[in-house]
Amino acid sequence: MLRYSEIFERMNELGAEKTPFLFIIDFLKNSGKVIPLDELNDEVEFKIHAESEEFNSEIKLKKYPISFDQYEPQFNLVKENILLGNSYLTNLTCATPIEINLNLEEIYRYSKSKYKLFWKEHFVCFSPETFVKIHNGKIYSYPMKGTIDASVENAAEKILSDEKEMAEHYTIVDLIRNDLSQVAKKVTVEKFRYIDEISTHERKILQVSSEISGKLAENFHENIGTIFNKLLPAGSICGAPKKKTVEIILEAENYNRNFYTGVFGVFDGENLDSAVMIRFIEQTDKGLVFKSGGGITHQSNAEDEYNEMIQKVYVPIY
Repeated sequence: MLRYSEIFERMNELGAEKTPFLFIIDFLKNSGKVIPLDELNDEVEFKIHAESEEFNSEIKLKKYPISFDQYEPQFNLVKENILLGNSYLTNLTCATPIEINLNLEEIYRYSKSKYKLFWKEHFVCFSPETFVKIHNGKIYSYPMKGTIDASVENAAEKILSDEKEMAEHYTIVDLIRNDLSQVAKKVTVEKFRYIDEISTHERKILQVSSEISGKLAENFHENIGTIFNKLLPAGSICGAPKKKTVEIILEAENYNRNFYTGVFGVFDGENLDSAVMIRFIEQTDKGLVFKSGGGITHQSNAEDEYNEMIQKVYVPIY
């Protein structure tokens, strides 16, 4: 396992050599792995935009979330900081013990998702959210903010017209635009608030994203680690302003995110693709834990946010 500065130094070294590699970085950038693709073994597996195996049985998933009485003080601490002006948006998450009739490797094999990562005996991630892509010298980011059950009448119209969700999305887009401006020129919002549909074992949900791009220097591959060090942690899973909001998160959340809400990705020698590690199940001494949450703004309601946190506990196997 690499520590803070070692992670980004190794990414720069391999990038300068144009050596393809996989990288996995935790939420606080304290630890991670950087592995040349030709040195990968069966401890870590990943798939990006790849087909999944078909699952022809029934998913049995039980959730044991914290009670609302436990959640509310955490929410209130975040909301108080927002009302004091310490943060405009804070991503509050929780750990939910689960029971499921699949092991981590099976969840990895059968989940249908853009980005999948399996770290044996540690966790599985099946993320729908791109962090950044680098293609032909341009960098792209796709912050995802806004979730609604697709079965709700006029779901797309409701999520796009919801003032709280709109304010949250504006904040994250502005944050990511500013982040990209640290590493790129000509930063532009290419698409604003478009909808993706995601299928789960329980239902279909709609999620709202935007696309932001910028132009990198020609020698960007020599500075891949430096770029990621400047961009992390991902704005969509902490909030704004980033430094103070992370402090609020660490005070409010009563567990360690570890690699949840970190990032993983692959540099192929020319281009790069990466994901925010949301939709995340971790193996612990006490069993499996699903980590999930959502963005809190001054317009947020505790019961709605609590229910959204639970709703996001799912597996995309259908």
